[in-house]
Amino acid sequence: MAFNMPTFLQRLARPFTSTTMHLSPTSSMQAALPVGAQKCTIAAGCFWGVEHMFRKEFKSRGLYDARVGYIGGDTTSPSYRAVCSGSTGHAEALQVVFDPEKVSYRELLEYFYRMHDPTTSNRQGPDTGSQYRSGIFWHDKEQEEIAKDVTQKVNEKWWKGKVVTEVLEAGEWWDAEDYHQKYLDNNPGGYECPSHFLRNFPPLN
Repeated sequence: MAFNMPTFLQRLARPFTSTTMHLSPTSSMQAALPVGAQKCTIAAGCFWGVEHMFRKEFKSRGLYDARVGYIGGDTTSPSYRAVCSGSTGHAEALQVVFDPEKVSYRELLEYFYRMHDPTTSNRQGPDTGSQYRSGIFWHDKEQEEIAKDVTQKVNEKWWKGKVVTEVLEAGEWWDAEDYHQKYLDNNPGGYECPSHFLRNFPPLN
């Protein structure tokens, strides 16, 4: 029988890229948004599984695109190696471009709070470090109000007052290296954080 490496070790053992090249903060996705489209930027641990789950759930109901990348840090054009060191302050994150006529920002955030554990500070499952923190990065005042409202409600009704998710204004976004995009589509059986699964919570309203 062939030896199967534990999934969390797959993540640790995968070699870092040698490239530090990135798109500018205004990526091609951001520069050419479809008319009426909005952005939703969230962090929920290892971005491979977050992207995979959001694409699967919303691909036929409002999702235009989704990119993994880095946000919330202090340096420009961070590499995956630098982010993983914890020295840049960035979180691994997902940025979704969506059609608000088909899916609302509130729905996306409720899904976000169901698919990961927002009660662990700087950790998601076996993955530890500030890059794995839980966060919502809003793009306008309306999103800020919705994010705070949803966070308050899920904290009270779903997570028993233990939510540690940060709700912050979105700063510069940096696309992750190309090999991280659609990682689990391109690498079936690749690492998926064990805390990424859909919880069966009652409706908030």
